Amino acid sequence: MERQMFINLPVENLTKSKSFYMALGFSINPLFSDESQQCFVWSDAVYVMLQTSTFFYAHGEFNATKPAHHSSHTLLVTSAMEVDELVAQAVVAGGTETAPSVQEAYMYLRTVVDLDGHIWGIMYLDALQFKVEKGR
Repeated sequence: MERQMFINLPVENLTKSKSFYMALGFSINPLFSDESQQCFVWSDAVYVMLQTSTFFYAHGEFNATKPAHHSSHTLLVTSAMEVDELVAQAVVAGGTETAPSVQEAYMYLRTVVDLDGHIWGIMYLDALQFKVEKGR
């Protein structure tokens, strides 16, 4: 079996958060979804589990108190144009762009915050140019 990653995030409003993540281009995996959580697929290997705060903080390995800060993740996409498109869609879906874009010879990065304060970098990385810039 291929290695996979599930990122579990607490959300206050599962319905509103669902719209936000769909706008970013995620699809839903109904196998792992119910009224307390929705499984969003980024790729065959990466999944984001949005869980109601009540569920997240009360069950199993997530039995914890609410942290003072939120998580930060980066999604790699295939072009700078796709970065701009996804950020625009995220803002329309209720997200907030929180920082100026970062543009370097090998990278273009913009940052949005979802409805629950989770930070998402949307980044295009030219791996060949990165190696040249870093001398590798």
